[in-house]
Amino acid sequence: MFTALPNPLRLVLAALLWANSKDPGPDNATRSALRFQLRHEHAVANGSRSVFADVPSTFLGDYYEVPTRNTRTHRPPSAAAYSDARLLSMRHAQSPLLAWNSVEVPGPDITKRNTLFELATMTHDSYYGVPSHKNWYPLRGWNASVPFGWEPGADGFRGHVFVSEDNSTVVISVKGTSAPWIAGGEGPTKKRDKLNDNLLFSCCCARVGPTWSTVCNCYSGGDKCDQNCLENALLGDSLYYQIGLNLYNDVAYMYPDANIWLTGHSLGGALASLLGATFGAPVVAFEVPGDKMAASRLHLPLPPSMHHITHVYHTGDPMAMGTCTGVTSTCYLGGFALETRCHLGQRILYDTVTKRGWSVDSRSHSIQYLIDNLLHEDWDVEAGMEVPPVDEETDCVECYNWQFGNFK
Repeated sequence: MFTALPNPLRLVLAALLWANSKDPGPDNATRSALRFQLRHEHAVANGSRSVFADVPSTFLGDYYEVPTRNTRTHRPPSAAAYSDARLLSMRHAQSPLLAWNSVEVPGPDITKRNTLFELATMTHDSYYGVPSHKNWYPLRGWNASVPFGWEPGADGFRGHVFVSEDNSTVVISVKGTSAPWIAGGEGPTKKRDKLNDNLLFSCCCARVGPTWSTVCNCYSGGDKCDQNCLENALLGDSLYYQIGLNLYNDVAYMYPDANIWLTGHSLGGALASLLGATFGAPVVAFEVPGDKMAASRLHLPLPPSMHHITHVYHTGDPMAMGTCTGVTSTCYLGGFALETRCHLGQRILYDTVTKRGWSVDSRSHSIQYLIDNLLHEDWDVEAGMEVPPVDEETDCVECYNWQFGNFK
């Protein structure tokens, strides 16, 4: 059965948890691996309220093992200060300076292939509600005979919560889009998933052509799009970001002394990244269409450094690269306007087109494809590289053929 947390108490305590952090030692110091167990499924009730289903004790002997290292992150001084700064930006186009708290926390060691493999596996499995599902990647010693409360008719934002054996660290995984060419197939969340995709990753409300039905009324004729209208469209209850805020606060209430990480694939990875920017939580996101424009339209106050957010994708994925556009693309034919390409934080980019001779193909966007074809082996054995080097995007431009202003 799903259970919900008491709203008044969780909101009060969650506000106090924003600045709760511990400094574990020198930056990037190597730490031992953490063993995570699947503890909860998270879903949504009544539009935006987070509910949880506990995993039966039958499963508690099974685990994911993730290498860790210290990670520098920045957190807002309080929920109230962050909210005030965001409102000031929304209403008056001002960017006040926040007194960010710079801290070091145990985070995933993104230089290790096994870190990416384990987190990608967690992310993959969040598409499937029952561990006995045929598509689950098996855990060590997994007993797949008992389901743990997945409701296949539920709609919207959902995924899993993993907790380390010592309760020191929690990983929230967020399910991405349910679609035929993405892991998960045509699930019950596909309608709201598609709405969120087209709100977050399109230039102007999924106005791709005159025959398209837009997801908001911001198109202003020609190549013009109303900026205020776009920003207001992202504030609706249907947007998963708002649900994610509630989820993060609920998990922080459930585990008040734990360090929280976020992970997800595609739409789920974008949501993980936006929440990581909000709360200063370490993030590893896989195959995400550009999330930087969404952060700007949401008026998220951004810290001085976002190296705690890491995007992992490859050059053969047209969605993550922002090239799944045009009337012959899979995205266009499926009704998805995935037009953004710029990412928050840093990245690990697998150049599969140049180095492996891959073609650009939307089928390579799935998390299962990434796991099976890249993360099962080191990237460059001869050079001793488990994964490609970490870098940042430079000179990234998107939606350059649109004019944004106050046209309505």
